[in-house]
Amino acid sequence: MINTPAAKKMYVRKTGRKGQFLPQGLLLKYLTFCLVLFLFVCTGLAEAQGTESGTQQKAPVDGGNLVLGSIGEPSNLNPYISSDSASHEVADLLFIAPLRYNKNLELELWAAESFDMSEDGKRIVIRLKKGILWEDGVEMTADDLVFTIRLVADPKTGSPYAEDFMRIRDVKKLDRYTVEVSYDTYYARAKVSFASSILPKHVLEGQDVRTGNFARNPVGAGPFKLSSWSSGSELTLAANERYFLGKPHIATITYRIIPDMATMFMELKAGRLDMMGLSPEQYLRQTKGPAWEDNFRKYRYLSSSYTYLGFNMRHPFFADKRVRWAISKALDRNELVKGALLGQGVPAFGPYKPGTSFYHPDLKPVAQDTEGAKRLLAEAGFADRDGDGVVERDGKKLEFTILTNQGNQERILCAIIMQQQLARVGIRVSVRTVEWAAFIREFVNKGAFDAVILGWTITPDPDLYQVWHSSSAVEGGLNFTWFKNKRLDTLLERGRATRDEEERRKIYYGVQEVLADEQPYCFLYVPWSLPILKSRIRGIEPALAGIAWNMERWWIAGEKPAARLVP
Repeated sequence: MINTPAAKKMYVRKTGRKGQFLPQGLLLKYLTFCLVLFLFVCTGLAEAQGTESGTQQKAPVDGGNLVLGSIGEPSNLNPYISSDSASHEVADLLFIAPLRYNKNLELELWAAESFDMSEDGKRIVIRLKKGILWEDGVEMTADDLVFTIRLVADPKTGSPYAEDFMRIRDVKKLDRYTVEVSYDTYYARAKVSFASSILPKHVLEGQDVRTGNFARNPVGAGPFKLSSWSSGSELTLAANERYFLGKPHIATITYRIIPDMATMFMELKAGRLDMMGLSPEQYLRQTKGPAWEDNFRKYRYLSSSYTYLGFNMRHPFFADKRVRWAISKALDRNELVKGALLGQGVPAFGPYKPGTSFYHPDLKPVAQDTEGAKRLLAEAGFADRDGDGVVERDGKKLEFTILTNQGNQERILCAIIMQQQLARVGIRVSVRTVEWAAFIREFVNKGAFDAVILGWTITPDPDLYQVWHSSSAVEGGLNFTWFKNKRLDTLLERGRATRDEEERRKIYYGVQEVLADEQPYCFLYVPWSLPILKSRIRGIEPALAGIAWNMERWWIAGEKPAARLVP
């Protein structure tokens, strides 16, 4: 799916298109970050901007339906219960938060009229704007914000995002629109916590949020509201006429669930989609010529995400660090980028974006070392004792299944290439794909896999607590690989309690060093983001936040006669 502006809000999300989870975070205003990211975002966008400006109508018009292609179907539209990006991409258009990220990835006021934090960071006073209405006409008040904080922090809710609000010592309503929040100690993510959705107390109070109908019939206060949802087919949002910043220009947004990228691309060519994320092959080879140039605009910028091979630490093979290192050394990441992405990406070594402030300056992607991988396997007691080309230990062959989601051809190609690379060191790998919703629900969330290819979306704040802390290694938690490391836990805890930015950067350098040493993931690559949109979609403003940060202000111009795209 194409990330929406609010995709920067939550901690972590699993994404079907790029296979990632999203952390919530504060922007770190360092020159390197801004300059490098700006160059990445702007690469390849000048021509697209020129195309739009050359045909720009004088003023936005209301109406029209924006049709998006999505590999994954939302699992749950309650943003505090779901962790997949298919769900959050929709939910983030339905709900609002006290704060949000602007186009420069800076936190700004949204539903809040004011946001005041004490000098020691232990007290926050949030005053909501008056007159904000839920889609059913009820006014949003301090009661809703207090209710949301308590609901998410309640262990009975079982939210994977509870940690932020559990840090709060006390929350109380000061008046109809004002809430006071207090902490026992300084919490680095305190401000970021309030870039999270507010839920309606009058709808959810007394309801079991895990089993109630809110997940399928949400009531929000965002720019759009749910209009219809046909499971397995499509989901449509309608412009919310009560949205406090003004009704969006686009009348409806339809997400078509198309689990296969090739099929999705055919729908785009046939004119039945307005927007999708292209595969590298589609971007480089299949979208050239006058018809494409006249009727579409393509964008290219380094994605704020990385792809990885994650090991299930409860698997007896992967509990052995030497095996994890052997697999990592057996992989040629440059070959993965070239073969799976056609060069549209860069090798990765850790969880931060190249060129950003917290990116470790001295670490590099693990280089392929086939002989080194074989030596590590031998040290771990593995040998090919029966001559079938697969090493074994204690009578058990070193073989496992890589699980990934259907429809993501890049990831499937990546798995196939890894299968071949690992065979060279005596490891037998099979590849299995599963439909996105089932993949997350039945396998990832339950830890029912050997290894998975997935990814995380990288957001401004460096906090990785929810993904890597031992406390998150529970069923349904975001540390679904069950990696536990005391030193890593200590660093993550310190990172959340440190005010000095330089000291905090050193802490997260340490986090990357632990991950590099332990190899709980094989960090693979950071891909380029390759969205394409019909040229009739206007109001797009490429920025540090990507292209979809202001989707609520897009509009649809009248279409000119289109040249026919020949399959």
